Amino acid sequence: MSKALTRTDFKFKGQKGVYHGKVRDVYNIDDDLMVMVATDRISAFDVILPKGIPFKGQVLNQIAAGFLDKTADICPNWKLATPDPMVTVGLKCEGFRVEMIIRGYLTGSAWRDYKNGCRMLCGNVLPEGMKENQKFPEPIITPTTKADEGHDENISKEEIIAQGLVSKEDYEVMEQYTRALFKRGTEIAAEKGLILVDTKYEFGKRDGKVYLIDEIHTPDSSRYFYADGYQEKFEKGEAQKQLSKEFVRQWLIEHNFMNQPGQVMPEITDQYADSVSERYIELYEHITGSKFQKAGAEDLAARIEKNVTDWLNKR
Repeated sequence: MSKALTRTDFKFKGQKGVYHGKVRDVYNIDDDLMVMVATDRISAFDVILPKGIPFKGQVLNQIAAGFLDKTADICPNWKLATPDPMVTVGLKCEGFRVEMIIRGYLTGSAWRDYKNGCRMLCGNVLPEGMKENQKFPEPIITPTTKADEGHDENISKEEIIAQGLVSKEDYEVMEQYTRALFKRGTEIAAEKGLILVDTKYEFGKRDGKVYLIDEIHTPDSSRYFYADGYQEKFEKGEAQKQLSKEFVRQWLIEHNFMNQPGQVMPEITDQYADSVSERYIELYEHITGSKFQKAGAEDLAARIEKNVTDWLNKR
C-alpha cells in the first residue's frame, strides 16, 4: 500500500500559525500568505475517517489549482503558485463565514428536504412535483453558515445580510461570481461528458476586494453526474452514475454509520483505502481529461517541506 499523509507539523519561515481543517492544513506566513496543504485525510458526515487515502491530496490540489487558473478571468482568486503537487500557496484573505452552495439539480440533502415536504430552501421557492435528480429551471443558490465544528446550517441571503455575516454589497458580488463560476464549471464538465450538479464556493476579502478562496470544482466540494445515461436513468427513477465522494458516504451508510449517537465507524482496511484512491484517480482523469501522474510518495512530509521552503526563499 502507498503511504498517505494524514497530519503535518511544519515550521516554515515567517509562520504565524496553522489551522488543521478536516482535509487541509493551512499555514499562515507573515499574515500575508497561506500555504494550503491538501492532506490525504478524508471526511464524511462531518467526521474524519481513521485512515488516509493515498494520492487523494494530490488529486484534490491539482484539480482545484487547474480550475482556479481556468476561472481567473471571472473573478480574482487567492492562488499564487503550486510549489508541490499537494500544496497551493496564495494570498491570505479574511474569509466570509458563509459558503456559497449552488445547485443545478434537485439531489442530495436538498432532495431529502424536498421529499420531507420542504418547498422553501434558503429563500428559494421550489416548484411542486419535482423528482430526484431533476434539473432546476435555473440554478439556485443555497448558502450555509460556515461552522468550525459540527454541521453547517442552511441560511438565506436575507438572513446573512440581516445578521451582518456579509454586507449587502459583498454578498451581491459573491452571488454574481458564484453564478458565473458555476456556468464556466458546467461548460468545462460538459466538454468531458459530465454534468456539474452542485458545488460550493468560498470567498474572502483582501484590501477591500472579494476573492475566491479554497478549493473549486473538486469531487470533495462538487457533485458530478455522467451526462451519458442521465436522462434514461432519471426517467426510470434510477440512481445516477456520479463522480464525487458520495460513494464513500454510501459505503459508510451500508456499514450503518452516519455519525449518529451510538454508531461505530467501520474498519477502513488497506484494501478499501486503496480502492478509494483508485476512484479518486479515476475522478481526476475524467474531470481534467489528463492522465494522473503519481508524485513520489516515499517521504511526503520531507518533499513538501523542501518544495515549499524553496519557493518561500525565492519570493
